Amino acid sequence: MTDPFALASALPVPIAVERRDSSRSLGQNGSLANGESGELLGSSPTGRSPSRRLQRMSSSLREQLDVKGPVAPYQALPVQGPIEDAPAANLPIMEPNGMPAEEFEARINKVLADYKQKLAERTSHHMGYPYNLDFEYGALDGLQKFSINNLGDPFIASNYGVHSREFEVGVLHWFARLWEIDQDEYWGYITNCGTEGNLHGILVGRENLPDGVLYASKDSHYSVFKAARMYRMQAVQVATLKTGEIDCADLKVHLLRNKGKPAILNVNIGTTVKGAVDDLDQVLDILKETGYTEDRFFIHCDGALFGLMVPFVKRAPLVTFEKPIGSVSVSGHKFVGAPVPCGVVITRTRYVEALANSIEYLNSRDATIMGSRNGHAPIYLWYTLTRKGYEGMRQDVERCLLNAHLLKAMLSWLGIKTMLNELSSTVVFERPTSEIFVRKWQLACQGDIAHVVVMPNITITKVLEFVQDLILQRRGCSEETARRAAKEALDFAEAHVQSLD
Repeated sequence: MTDPFALASALPVPIAVERRDSSRSLGQNGSLANGESGELLGSSPTGRSPSRRLQRMSSSLREQLDVKGPVAPYQALPVQGPIEDAPAANLPIMEPNGMPAEEFEARINKVLADYKQKLAERTSHHMGYPYNLDFEYGALDGLQKFSINNLGDPFIASNYGVHSREFEVGVLHWFARLWEIDQDEYWGYITNCGTEGNLHGILVGRENLPDGVLYASKDSHYSVFKAARMYRMQAVQVATLKTGEIDCADLKVHLLRNKGKPAILNVNIGTTVKGAVDDLDQVLDILKETGYTEDRFFIHCDGALFGLMVPFVKRAPLVTFEKPIGSVSVSGHKFVGAPVPCGVVITRTRYVEALANSIEYLNSRDATIMGSRNGHAPIYLWYTLTRKGYEGMRQDVERCLLNAHLLKAMLSWLGIKTMLNELSSTVVFERPTSEIFVRKWQLACQGDIAHVVVMPNITITKVLEFVQDLILQRRGCSEETARRAAKEALDFAEAHVQSLD
């Protein structure tokens, strides 16, 4: 009989979610406020194992599921495979063609109603991509009739008056406090997505160090190497560890090889597939060891997802402008959640001067990648950050990390190979063999691995439903057997996590 605890013995310990130093904590409206510090989840193993009852749990059920032997953490390296080049659906533009007005309106309404129903169904089975779908912006519905455009520099008023700069600057100040940089020392803007944040950060680095070499791990987001192609930069792809984290030994070799040129580095605060967090402090140490002074390197931190989570996690490498970094970017539609793609990028004022130009037509300054910029996005971000505050964001991080560990423990108990990086809510596991299952749950796959990114909208109920469906797909058992197995896997996972408190 398989020992459930043996299956879970390699599980990472639940991560402590912290309240930052009270002098830096943010209040309900984003203002600096005092607050208590405290640990909410156990940060170190106690050595206690689950109860004997759990160790003996339902051997007959596990035999039905054909679970065999202890399973080590899954360490498959990502494989670049072909994509399925299936054409997208086409919804033709309708023409009245003499049709009665009522009938024409009815057809339009039917198309929209069907589409809303499709979105609701797809939203209920969304597990593989890092988007928080748990948001409510009903109070902002009336803003849709306005063409809100934040063209130009967010800190300089333009002649175009239908904008949301006041919301944008408020959001930027919130992130500046989060990443510890004074208001007169930073510049930034709300982007259309995380890719634009990377394109901007790397461009700022290139403009300040024109002959610099770009270094990024092979697990970096594809937009990083897209930036190198767009800007015609020499780029070095650095090896990674099995966890997906940058291999600092390999980075050191490349830095020494190109010592005659400045270094522009992309540091990942959560890689796309495995959720790995590069060790910023170790990268800085290697730069110092290899003789790169601060005027000869520029670090861009790609924190698309976890850039908003690591400030709340103990033992995580602190992302802060108190260290010699050049820029940080995050996605707004991921952890925060928004109905439109958006993001935030912040850099130092002295760096952005290298690419800023005054535009008389706008009566503003051009230092952004895009010209016209979505003015609704800053309002969405301002609304959520105001509603939740610093404490609400911390609670979301706590819940996501806990649910990720529960999902990992459930999959391990069922004999499914899994991996979960210590600072991550991305649960990596064996790629399901059924493409129908992959599409149903919208799993992101690479080679022989898939992952679930646990966001605030991924509840325990959703996790239980997913695991039950996965058991059905893998084992071909009855729905009742799958339901009982999923429930017992959850019982084990909860007991295991509690034993680590």
